[in-house]
Amino acid sequence: MIIAKKIHKYYDSLHVLKGVDLHIKKGEIVSIVGASGAGKTTLLQILGTLDNASKSDATSLEINGENILKMNDKALSKFRNLHLGFIFQFHQLLPEFTALENVCIPAYIAGKEKKETEVEAKRLLDYLGLSERSHHKPNELSGGEQQRVAVARALINKPAVIFADEPSGNLDTVSAENLHQLFFKLREEFGQTFVIVTHNEELANMADRKLVMKDGLIV
Repeated sequence: MIIAKKIHKYYDSLHVLKGVDLHIKKGEIVSIVGASGAGKTTLLQILGTLDNASKSDATSLEINGENILKMNDKALSKFRNLHLGFIFQFHQLLPEFTALENVCIPAYIAGKEKKETEVEAKRLLDYLGLSERSHHKPNELSGGEQQRVAVARALINKPAVIFADEPSGNLDTVSAENLHQLFFKLREEFGQTFVIVTHNEELANMADRKLVMKDGLIV
């Protein structure tokens, strides 16, 4: 599903990622842990095509059988929209839109029809226990509800991989636990692959594999 080789990242003279190798199988839930500054989020953003690795002839990145490094910007944007989903610590919902409208946005970007998109968005919100909240705006939802809307948005295009960066970092204990259980339920029902950066030891230990990063490398 994800095969990354010799991933480097420099910010000027700062060498953040120092040749990371990684192989994640389809349907696997992998957590990435480590101290602040170890390179976790940088790696997640490169794997998720939100950032580029520093150029090196030895570097390669393949996701779902596609060579990411050979795509131009337009092809990469389309691939990201259709095949990858993202959940962040801060839900990143657009405040002027309802929960339903927020969930629909990635599908609209993909050019999908409004009617079928709304049917799928309502199905996801119902699945996540939010059917009664679909017409509420983010400021009318609790933190846990907002994050579940963000999960529905990440799922709307049926992506192969979900990338999550501190997904429960802004939630209370009960909401965090519910979100963690939801990831495993989604994997069982939809077969998605999850790559999760987290400081939450409970979530990290629930994963199929826990990868520890230190000084820009997986140790």
